[in-house]
Amino acid sequence: MKLQTNIPLQPQQHNQIDYNAKVMLLGSCFSENIGGKFDYFKFQSNVNPFGVLFHTVAIENLVARSINEDFYSEEELIYNNEVYSCFDAHSKLNSSTQKDVLRTLNDSIKSTHQQLKDATHIIVTLGTAWVYRYIASDKIVANCHKVPQKQFLKELLPIDDILASIENTIALIRSVNPKANFIFTVSPVRHLKDGFVENTQSKSHLLSAIHQVVDPRHQQYYFPSYEIMMDELRDYRFYNSDMIHPSDLAVDYIWEKFKTVWLSEDAQQVLDNVKQIQSGLAHKPFNPDSEAHQKFQMKLNERIEVLQTEYPHMNFNK
Repeated sequence: MKLQTNIPLQPQQHNQIDYNAKVMLLGSCFSENIGGKFDYFKFQSNVNPFGVLFHTVAIENLVARSINEDFYSEEELIYNNEVYSCFDAHSKLNSSTQKDVLRTLNDSIKSTHQQLKDATHIIVTLGTAWVYRYIASDKIVANCHKVPQKQFLKELLPIDDILASIENTIALIRSVNPKANFIFTVSPVRHLKDGFVENTQSKSHLLSAIHQVVDPRHQQYYFPSYEIMMDELRDYRFYNSDMIHPSDLAVDYIWEKFKTVWLSEDAQQVLDNVKQIQSGLAHKPFNPDSEAHQKFQMKLNERIEVLQTEYPHMNFNK
């Protein structure tokens, strides 16, 4: 008896991710979910240095500023609700002082500049085609930072505009890193504040634009995280209590699918070792001073040392 529709997936034939790869994840909060897996399993990865970015214009803007090392100035910050923020970045960069926000923004530009040059794989997850344009500057923002809505115009980006923005982002990164692999995906998180029909329209625009740039011959790929959520995980038990965001179980499921496609066989073997070490580190002994626990700890440290000899970037202390 078949109780589920499954999306057929095959392991990627070329350019898979291993433990020597350097992965950068940009985009919606789903990037952070998958980025958390890369971090837990000790890959070399970086996730959203400017915080969550929901649409491609925001990603393009910060990629451009990072590559060109176009640093922020005080005039580009706003002050609202007793904090300073930047319309280009997420609220996690906010601070009560201009100095702190500028330092965080410009440090992120410096680090992102280098990470984009070094990345072997760049995973871009788009969340929505709906954007807000700040009327005073006529500029599309990444985050409204609770500034009154009357100061913005809400727009649905046309497919051609999304396509152009994605192509610009690819071209910018390739100007400094011609060998990078791009993996595009659409966030399975529904933006129901826009409306049910409007959310579907938005996701359709994203999918239509992305599939016009997907071309394995040019190392531009698509991973169907949105389709897996919609077609394989069609049950509310795969959602958090808000009935919108994927549950931990759903994230684990999609990660397992991603592994089968994008992680090399060697990487999956190393990942299993890392998983066992992480489980060992999380173990809470009844008696930390017992001989049995001391032996367990010694073997665990030996396994860590073996892995760190081959992969010096691995740090199990954080």
